Amino acid sequence: VGTAVATARRVQAIERDRQRLADENRALRDVARREGFIGESPAIEEMLELVRRAAPTGVNVLLRGESGVGKELAAQALHALSDRASSGAFVPLNCAALQRDLAESELFGHEKGAFTDAFGRKRGVFEAADGGTIFLDEIGSIGLDVQANLLRVLQEKEFERVGGTQTIKSDVRIIAATSKNLEHAVEAETFRGDLYYRLNVFPIYLPPLRERKTDILLLADHFLENYAKENSKDIRRF
Repeated sequence: VGTAVATARRVQAIERDRQRLADENRALRDVARREGFIGESPAIEEMLELVRRAAPTGVNVLLRGESGVGKELAAQALHALSDRASSGAFVPLNCAALQRDLAESELFGHEKGAFTDAFGRKRGVFEAADGGTIFLDEIGSIGLDVQANLLRVLQEKEFERVGGTQTIKSDVRIIAATSKNLEHAVEAETFRGDLYYRLNVFPIYLPPLRERKTDILLLADHFLENYAKENSKDIRRF
């Protein structure tokens, strides 16, 4: 009897795991479609599986891939599938668009009078995203001086606003993205190796469309359906 009961419990545990995995995959598919991921190719399936595995862990993620492959969409999916989706915001920041002298203000905020045109206190993304997720796009574009301060926040989980003395605690998850080869940047000493290893805890590669050509028709049908709805046309598929 004992053996039969133990076997039944193992079967139930296996079934629960199978159901949990099916639920996670269903949730991932819903989020992926909502965030704009269209595709069923092996390359996109592998990427989505990594997103599913990374999302609940809370570790920092480095998204790698060419411009236009959907790195921000992947970051949004990682946030949406994590516990932080219910406790904090998703705050994106394009590091490539930051002016060098204002980068720290965008990241950490500033106090009134900290510099010319600082007419009031401003919250940075680390303060705005407390409890949530920060997406740092094109992380390889920030300067070494800012990298040092960013590393401190990742290590100590605290920072000060530019021109301020108050220490502010920061509970955020970092999802960084790059289209550059950060390993080469580390070798060239234009990107800090210690920061790279802090960010590259869970790397995910996003394939360009040329590596998943079987998804082209799916994407075409998706866009056709959207444009048909916008223009009140009854055109379903190519």
